[in-house]
Amino acid sequence: MPQDLFQAPDYYLLDELLTEEHKLVRDAAREWVKREVSPIIEEYAQKAEFPTQIINGLAEIGAFGPYIPVEYGGAGLDQVSYGLIMQEIERGDSGVRSTASVQSSLVMYPIWKFGSEDQRQKYLPKLASGEYMGCFGLTEPDFGSNPGGMVTNFKDKGDYYLLNGAKMWISNAPFADIAVVWAKNEEGRIHGLIVERGMEGFSTPETHNKWSLRASATGELIFDNVKVPKENLLPGKSGLGAPLLCLDSARYGIAWGAIGAAMDCYDTALRYSQERIQFDKPIGAFQLQQKKLAEMITEITKAQLLTWRLGVLRNDNRATSAQISMAKRNNVDMALKIARDARQMLGGMGITGEYPIMRHMMNLESVVTYEGTHDIHLLITGMDVTGLNAFK
Repeated sequence: MPQDLFQAPDYYLLDELLTEEHKLVRDAAREWVKREVSPIIEEYAQKAEFPTQIINGLAEIGAFGPYIPVEYGGAGLDQVSYGLIMQEIERGDSGVRSTASVQSSLVMYPIWKFGSEDQRQKYLPKLASGEYMGCFGLTEPDFGSNPGGMVTNFKDKGDYYLLNGAKMWISNAPFADIAVVWAKNEEGRIHGLIVERGMEGFSTPETHNKWSLRASATGELIFDNVKVPKENLLPGKSGLGAPLLCLDSARYGIAWGAIGAAMDCYDTALRYSQERIQFDKPIGAFQLQQKKLAEMITEITKAQLLTWRLGVLRNDNRATSAQISMAKRNNVDMALKIARDARQMLGGMGITGEYPIMRHMMNLESVVTYEGTHDIHLLITGMDVTGLNAFK
């Protein structure tokens, strides 16, 4: 098995901005990734399979709902701790981070924020421990960037709701025990419903032949006259704003996670540049290779500062959706460019599974699109600074 030699770059001494708890949480996640993810991830990416045996480990390092209160099974950590965990997991693999991010921000978060007390007690402890795995049903075959156009709907049948429709590109769908599904009622108002595996008419076919996020399970959610108990409706909030708040939390985690992928590519390229000899000297001694590495560490450092500040604002409940969009867009774009430059530095070796770079690059091609595409986040920032809506 390959040895994980990763050393995290900290060019601006950002560790001095972290509390001892932050560093303990991060280091525990880092060591777990080195021990449990790095040795197996290339094999699972090659065979396009999610390593389900790591679910218990993810729960143990607090990756499922780290900011969820202890009374509901969470770790009760702050937003910076959540971000650091996502950074370390994505340093291992974006698909594994997606699994944790969906569980935390798109399943546990809405149940915690919008659910009834009975729903919190029933689902959150089992989700935090990994006994239950969840998924989030918003995107549809014909509605991605415009989720408000969804056609999935439910009708009040007196004793239950009758749910019909379909969702697409759903992480964790093939093995999820529950799905938080967003659908329109008979008045066209969007609500969240908790759909459980085993409900008649509910199926989760897996999506195959992916070139990206290959170590993550992706599928569809199909609802064919599914009878959903009325107590499974999330009562705390309705309207499109409810799922968008969930996406804020997930996008915040992605902003941190992308730094992890970038750091792994940078660290790999740096070590390779010091070891690979061409023209009688290490390739790191050549100006163009130093230019690549200097630009990589500069962009990583800028992203680290941006995201740390965003975490502080999140802790104070002052971060805006537009600020989160900026960080998600900037950091994923940064990571993708670093992956491409790092791949070039490794030459032909960069496309092999002996190194993680090509896997990161392929994964980031999905991350730059999901939970708000690069262009959509650009327009969110544009609308925020101009006050003018370019979407219509």
